[in-house]
This record gives sequence, structure tokens and C-alpha cells, in this order.
Amino acid sequence: MVTFLPSRAGRLADVPSFDRGIGGAESNVACALAAAGHRTRWVSRVGDDGFGDHLVEAIARYGVDTGCVGRDPHRPTGIYFRTADDRDTDAHEVLYYRAGSAASAMAPHSVDREALDAGRILHLSGITAALSADCLALLRELTAPRPGRPLVSFDVNYRPGLWSAAAGEDPRVLLDLARGADLVFVGEDEAADAWGITGGPDAIRAALPEPATLVVKQGSHGATLHTHGEPAVFQAALKVDVVAPVGAGDAFAAGFLSATLRGLTADRRLRHGHLMAAAALTVPGDLATPPAGEHTDRLAALDADAWGTLRLGPGWTDDVTVTGAPVNTEAKEDART
Repeated sequence: MVTFLPSRAGRLADVPSFDRGIGGAESNVACALAAAGHRTRWVSRVGDDGFGDHLVEAIARYGVDTGCVGRDPHRPTGIYFRTADDRDTDAHEVLYYRAGSAASAMAPHSVDREALDAGRILHLSGITAALSADCLALLRELTAPRPGRPLVSFDVNYRPGLWSAAAGEDPRVLLDLARGADLVFVGEDEAADAWGITGGPDAIRAALPEPATLVVKQGSHGATLHTHGEPAVFQAALKVDVVAPVGAGDAFAAGFLSATLRGLTADRRLRHGHLMAAAALTVPGDLATPPAGEHTDRLAALDADAWGTLRLGPGWTDDVTVTGAPVNTEAKEDART
């Protein structure tokens, strides 16, 4: 979708102008991974209109392969407007205009399955499942076992407003989709709101034993990683001077997937997720330029005490010096605060 970001804080009724951006969970992840140096492809559908042109061109500029994005001559590109406030506050407003959009008409027959299966990881989002019956059918097929399937990553991304409008569907269908994936991202709050599962990461793991890898996001507290045959691993979140609390979930997924592709250890995968999320939290829009790879690796290698005292603010991805932790650019080993 095309995203319209407010030019100032306040109610949508009071905001006089908006800045245009790009939005969409899967494309956000693809852009962040491409900016971090990975080869990515975005498979979707947009309208044969100016907003569709903008999305394809803007996402391609991040280095994402957009050659498998379909253009629908009969349906428009979706758009949405939002305030700058945190989604968890009463002040947050978001207005979606994507009923009947090109993306909502995606179906099993309308996407390039060969392109979807060509990568090492296929990343999907629960948002897509809520858009239409055809989109849900597509997600069911992509999370079903099949020969030659890549590692399937699924971010639950529960949005109550979407599911309240999804006639005849219950958000517990997201639990079924998650069970078919290899790697699942889910927030502790999402599991409670969508499925009524409380009791923390262990309770969520008990309800989702099938995925080989389960990441339970615990907000500003941190994240817990459950992997088959391994003890659970927890990593605390970073202290961040937040500019806009949006896009962090997609950025976390991108950081974790990047570290997974690189074969990093469990604790480093979680830390790379937190660092990518911190990059998104310290910019106004959904997408941020990730820090240089060596910079991220040094921060991810900090000892527990240094990690716990690290604080990141706007501009930290542009400078190797971050609040509380001047990073030695010559160091070949762990960075020290």
C-alpha cells in the first residue's frame, strides 16, 4: 500500500497535509533485507495506476526484485492514512482504503509460484490472510507441506480492525497458518488478543509446538526464541529514544532473518532483530536505513552489561558513535562501551 504519514502530530481531522511513503509488512521486510545486502524479491499485486507505479519504483530503489509484481487493470492500489501515535494508545488512528484493492484480489492462481519457491526463505504475513477469502486460500497453500518448499517464515501481525471486517473468519485461523510455518514471529500481546493465550512464551510454545523456530516478541521487555531441541533463549530489548513507534515489528523480523541467513547463533539473531527494530523506531516512517553490517555486528557482540546499558537515538545508524557506547571502528573483536 501507499502510506500517508502526517506532517504533524494530532488527530487525522486536524492534520493539514501528509507525506507519501510505502507500506506493507512483506515489502517492509524485503526492503530492509535488501538494504542490509541480501537478495530479495517481492511478489504481490498493485493497481495499474500512479500509486502502483510509485510502490514498484520506490521498493525497487531499495534493491528489491519487483519483476514478479502483477499489475491489475481493474482494481486500484491500496492506500492508508495514520497518525504518528503508538498503535497501543487511544490517540492512534489508522484509516485503510484497500477494500477491493489489487492486493486483496491475490489468489493461488494469480501469483508466480516458481518465483515464491526460488528463495531460501519465503516470508508471509497474517495481514494478507485477513484481506479476502482468496488471500486466505493463498496463505493456506503456501504454508501447507509441499516438495521443494523453502523455509517458510510467518509473522502473525494480528490487526483487530482487519479481522473485524473479515466476514465469517476468526483470527484463530492465524494459529492454523502459523502451525504450517517453519519460523514464526508472534507478539505476546497478539497471542492474548487473537487466541486468548496468556502465560508468556512457554504457553505460546505449548500452543504452537510445530514450527522449528518460534520467536515471541515481548514489547519493550525483549524477545524469547524457542528452537526444537534447544533451551529457550531470551534477549532484552534495547533502550531507544523513539521517534515513531511503527515499523518495528517488520524491522525486527528482517534483522532476525538476516542473521538466520548468515547462520548466526540464537542470541545474535535476537540481537540483530532488536538492532534493526531500533533503526525503525528512530525514524518517522516505517523504513529506516540499517546500520552498516560491521557496526551492527559489533553492537550485537557486546557483553551482557554493555548491551543492557546501550541507548540508541535518532541518527545512530549514520554514526559509529551511539549514546553510551562509542564504538571502536578498528576493533576486530567485541565492541566495548
